[in-house]
Amino acid sequence: MHEAPSGVRRLLGRPDFRRLLGTRLLSQFGDGVFQAALAGTVLFNPQRAADPVDVAAGFAVLLLPYSLVGPFAGVWLDRWSRRQVLVLANLARGLLVLVVAALIAGGVAGGPFYVAGLLVFAVNRFLLAALSAGLPHTVEQRWLVSANAFSTTAGTAVSVVGGGVAVAIASLAGSGDVAYAVVAAAAVLPYATASAVAAGFSREHLGPDESLGAERLTAGDVLRGMVAGARHVFAIPPAAAALAAMAVHRVCFGLLTLMTLLLYRNTFEAWGPLLPTGLAGVGQVLSAGAAGALLAAAVTPRVVRRIGKPRWSVVLLAAGGVGQVALGVPFVPPTAVAAGFVLGFVGQGVKICVDTTLQETVDDAHRGRVFSVYDTLFNVTFVVAVVAGAFLLPASGVSYGVLVGIGAAYLLTALAYAECDRRGFLRSRTPVS
Repeated sequence: MHEAPSGVRRLLGRPDFRRLLGTRLLSQFGDGVFQAALAGTVLFNPQRAADPVDVAAGFAVLLLPYSLVGPFAGVWLDRWSRRQVLVLANLARGLLVLVVAALIAGGVAGGPFYVAGLLVFAVNRFLLAALSAGLPHTVEQRWLVSANAFSTTAGTAVSVVGGGVAVAIASLAGSGDVAYAVVAAAAVLPYATASAVAAGFSREHLGPDESLGAERLTAGDVLRGMVAGARHVFAIPPAAAALAAMAVHRVCFGLLTLMTLLLYRNTFEAWGPLLPTGLAGVGQVLSAGAAGALLAAAVTPRVVRRIGKPRWSVVLLAAGGVGQVALGVPFVPPTAVAAGFVLGFVGQGVKICVDTTLQETVDDAHRGRVFSVYDTLFNVTFVVAVVAGAFLLPASGVSYGVLVGIGAAYLLTALAYAECDRRGFLRSRTPVS
């Protein structure tokens, strides 16, 4: 009954884990503030307007080029001090956020606005990959499931809190470009603080164990590094299957994200003061998702110890298929919030299993590149889904066909994953060299 709490206490007893966790929480709190500012600027700002294609184009412009940074991030993270990446990237991101805030205040749209936002997301690529690649240097391998469950879920939760703080700041600052510029600028403080916290690590503490040096990289070096990371993953069946399951989830998540934004922007009406529409309503769905993620973090380590990561992943994927269809079909705010809770639970549980599988089966010399392959896949599948959704979904966001397709995708993936497990393809193994 007390295994999970004792595991958390054990993790928090390590100063290096606490420091890495603090860096993550501050960074992701700032992410929540900044992302809410962008969402408000593009989707719910009365001075601007957007249809499904505009929203999808914004996601594509920001995330697809940013995902191309993944190969470079992975190769460099296997050569550079990951502590330095966390320190310098947070500082750079704070400066770039000030540029974005100035553009929002000036009413700038189109290319300059998207390029500035893209640069912020590009720097974030290094941070997320460095946090994941550095985690095994702060905990013993047998505690990786608990460490991933606690740290990534806490990061998700504080990101939602950051979004809530952003909504509160926007409500005080008023509506329009200047208000959302103030919200965006507020992200600078947590980013700068995260940099200061990460500076407390020694330069070598987070790896890599065997640095390849900081010599200048050519495009060929990056390509070869990315190919090496991908080959390393595909040679490890548990890791390859985990990435495939995550890719399907991200496609479903992308479609559901666009559907939710359109519903709250164009279709839903407030159900009294407790269930609003607009950005506040989207914030409720995100909060419900964070609550689901927290529950997944509490449950997943214990369930994994009993039935293993593959079987738990199958259960989660199946629950995602059934839950999203059952709760999504009414297309009303109460069930939309409940669907957000289920999606948060499923997504976080699957992510914990995937992160841990990669950390357990991939050797440290390849880990940065592998996590960059993972992160790139994570974003590309999301953007592809959002772009597809722009053409599949009406402006109202109401589509029974798309919702049923999402449910079918989850269930078919659950069946395929169960079959792989039955055939022994998902047996965990120790890292290779």
